[in-house]
Amino acid sequence: MKHVLVLSTLYPNPVTPRFGTFVARSLEALARRGDWRVTVVNPIGLPPLVLGRYRALAGLPVRAEEGGITVHRPRFTLIPRIGARRNAGAIARAALPLVRAIDAETRVDIVDAQFFFPDGPAAAEIAGALGRPLSIKARGSDITYWGQHDAARAQMVAASQQAAGLLAVSRDLARQMAAMGMPEDRITLHYTGLDRDRFRPFAHPQLRRQLSEELGFALPDNAPLLACVGALIARKGQAIAIAALKAIPEARLVLIGKGEDEAALRALAAREGVESRVFFAGSIDHDLMPLILSAADVMVLPTANEGLANAWVEALACGTPVVTCDVGGARELIASDVAGRLVERTPEAVAAGVLDILAAPPAREAVAALTESFSWEANAAALTAHYDSLVSEA
Repeated sequence: MKHVLVLSTLYPNPVTPRFGTFVARSLEALARRGDWRVTVVNPIGLPPLVLGRYRALAGLPVRAEEGGITVHRPRFTLIPRIGARRNAGAIARAALPLVRAIDAETRVDIVDAQFFFPDGPAAAEIAGALGRPLSIKARGSDITYWGQHDAARAQMVAASQQAAGLLAVSRDLARQMAAMGMPEDRITLHYTGLDRDRFRPFAHPQLRRQLSEELGFALPDNAPLLACVGALIARKGQAIAIAALKAIPEARLVLIGKGEDEAALRALAAREGVESRVFFAGSIDHDLMPLILSAADVMVLPTANEGLANAWVEALACGTPVVTCDVGGARELIASDVAGRLVERTPEAVAAGVLDILAAPPAREAVAALTESFSWEANAAALTAHYDSLVSEA
């Protein structure tokens, strides 16, 4: 069995169990195939003075068995908000002794980074030290955000030049990578996966009533229900979705996610006079997500940038059309009126897109059929083929 050493700062743990779940699902599906042994190194950044939320992270075990995968969590020192340019080097220094020990026990065939910054440059240093091929995956904000920062961009481009292969979650993201100076001939498209047993249309006639009781928020059957899935940060556009509610009579909006903008968003809902129609669900149990998406009439995500959002795929799989912006890989999913609408990033455009769908809603079965090619099994098969090709060329 070949052995991949995966470096990923984006990975769930007992303190933040919803953080990077899509990375874990992909690697767990890969491990289940039996072609590759998967070892994850999930570096945990801690400031010099461990206070607040960092205390819980500091208490995580340094090694755990999770989802059939061994996960190591070495610590590295970070300086919150201002120390990003040095994080890749700090991660490599903290992880390399551990990686050497892992390699001595079971030889590593390839080093993989599941996010381009800071993971990619850190993995490049580790792969170089081991003399093994390197793969790096781009997911969205690692390119669209960090690519705007000179120091990060220089580190990412250098790592891409060293890599034997690169992955991108959408064609649009692959184009952006090439425009940054990354080798276009080494970029392979690798779409996200989907838990097809969990994300599917649920048509129970009492679904909204049950959700109302579960959430403690009124979801009348005769009122349009909008769901917005994403961290509560400015680029996801929840403020735009809230402002759009004024033009969508009686509509309820459920915001799924947590983030630093929650207080500002609550204040905005109050100023807009829609406070009673907005529910902040926070981080919900993953089994509840498909129920909310199935109950919703539209999933709204007025995002500023994405690679290919998992939330788009999951909503469509539940039979729920999507109103989002023409960013990242949106056109690769929202390619017809059955899938939803691509709109400008304004409250007026979002409201118009939602009202257009409400006026002539597509059949849920037709919407769900658009995601038939998505599964974690297909994702893992493509990842296996990618690793195999890089190892055979090494």
